[in-house]
Amino acid sequence: MMIGAIDPRFAVSGFGVGLLVGLTGVGGGSLMTPLLVLLFGLDARAAVGTDLLYASLTKAAGSAVHGMAGTVEWPIAGRLAAGSIPASALTIGALYLTGPANKHLSAVIAGVLGVALIVTAACVFARPLLLRLLAAIVPASVFAHRTLATVMVGAVLGVLVSISSVGAGAIGMTVLVFLYPEVPVVRLVGSDIAHAVPLTLVAGLGHWWLGSVDWAILASLLLGAVPGIALGSFLAGRVPEIVLRPALATVLVAVGIRMLA
Repeated sequence: MMIGAIDPRFAVSGFGVGLLVGLTGVGGGSLMTPLLVLLFGLDARAAVGTDLLYASLTKAAGSAVHGMAGTVEWPIAGRLAAGSIPASALTIGALYLTGPANKHLSAVIAGVLGVALIVTAACVFARPLLLRLLAAIVPASVFAHRTLATVMVGAVLGVLVSISSVGAGAIGMTVLVFLYPEVPVVRLVGSDIAHAVPLTLVAGLGHWWLGSVDWAILASLLLGAVPGIALGSFLAGRVPEIVLRPALATVLVAVGIRMLA
């Protein structure tokens, strides 16, 4: 990749999204994919494919940090991956069978992305309420079969992430907090990030196979994202969460509705 291929617009966008990811912990797909579609006019397929590889590379660094700190519950990450990786491969296969050039595919991806963004916003802003709702509607017997439940959650995330690049962050974390209340949140975050690395890599490589990855844009995004995530992580404890999370949730809902329009 030639340095001249770097586009400053995407580098600045990568920095901005990386900064928000570092500040909030919300997955970059919730922010980057709609930004590529709505601001830069990228086809939804190319935006999702490019963002998935972007996510796999940026999350690998986060996973390494959590791994070295011992804040990854590897059995949980493995259970999620046991469901998500096969589901992702099957989803990519289904997208291939529909035809990568199918004119309706971008509309389907945009619709799934819009719904996923609104659900993500709910998980960001109202996680305690959602946890109480899950406790009220999910039978207690599910805790006797947590391994199977975790694999099934992984399968749902595999489909969702492969279509929209959104879901492995806030949505996955909400379910993990519900299923594993005895596990410290920091270890669930580490497990969620560790699981997202192979999932986004498999899904991203699948989209590369489908021809929906823009490598020049990916390089530009990464150039800005790395310092953005580092700065966001440094500032994370200095920005009031009570202000940041509602603002982020509002943006996600607005963008989700725009994607559905």
